[in-house]
Amino acid sequence: MNEGGRRTDRATTDEAAGRTTGSTSCSTPCSTSNRTALTRRRLLAAGATAGAIATAGCLGTREGAVPDPVVTDERIDEDWRLIDESAGTVFEETVGPVTIRALERTLVYEYVDLAEALAETFDAEGSPTVFFATRIDLRPAIDRLPGGIGFERLMEEVRPAAEEAFRQQLRESGLENVTLEETDTATVASGHTATTALFTADFPIEGETPLPDGSTESIDGVLEVEARLGVWHDGTDVMLSGGAYPTEPVSEVLSRSLPDGVDADLVLDEAGGDSVNALSTEPETFAEAVDALLVSVE
Repeated sequence: MNEGGRRTDRATTDEAAGRTTGSTSCSTPCSTSNRTALTRRRLLAAGATAGAIATAGCLGTREGAVPDPVVTDERIDEDWRLIDESAGTVFEETVGPVTIRALERTLVYEYVDLAEALAETFDAEGSPTVFFATRIDLRPAIDRLPGGIGFERLMEEVRPAAEEAFRQQLRESGLENVTLEETDTATVASGHTATTALFTADFPIEGETPLPDGSTESIDGVLEVEARLGVWHDGTDVMLSGGAYPTEPVSEVLSRSLPDGVDADLVLDEAGGDSVNALSTEPETFAEAVDALLVSVE
């Protein structure tokens, strides 16, 4: 799609995602087609239980497209922009009398000011501050079996699957060395309990920046990043949301990368006021925003 003058197209074929059996389809662009952990190996865990119940007509299903996940925190409209979206069939498989399909709808955002400052100052692509929200709809609704049959088993399979999917999303956003640090729980805005995970990663910054004397200097640095993920079931669908943010001002990378004798403040002044503010933003600002967005998804 073309949003804010930038185009992001991360479509990946089923073969590249490693799916060699079954039938899948995905619309374009499809940045989440690499969610291998959300394929039949994971979500079919509850399928066997669904077989007998389906014959009794107890399973319902939603018709039509999967609704967008909705980020209800107003910051998403003020400071972020949509850079990618996908909708497609994660998998389709027959288990006994039931044909199970997992459909997804994903929205990916980036923090506008920082992304533009990186592009203007370093001629760099990507951003370390990104956010995504995903809704997964199982059809028929094996996650809503009477009495909660199979629900916990399903979520036990989905949680590690979501972590791997999140890692892939971060890699597609340019982050490297993604490492799981800890897990916890949190209550989201809808009142449901989410399993959360904290990751660390590196965001390489490579490019050139203009110097006060009119020359340019190559920049080759690494920005440390944290990323948070939440996974929960909202009573209807499986929800995933998460985001990444730097753990230090980006200007610190500039200071470390410049040769001795070059004043980083003068270089930042050359970049202009808006870029200076974005590159010098304290990490707590981004962390608070990501945390607020994560629990606001419905």
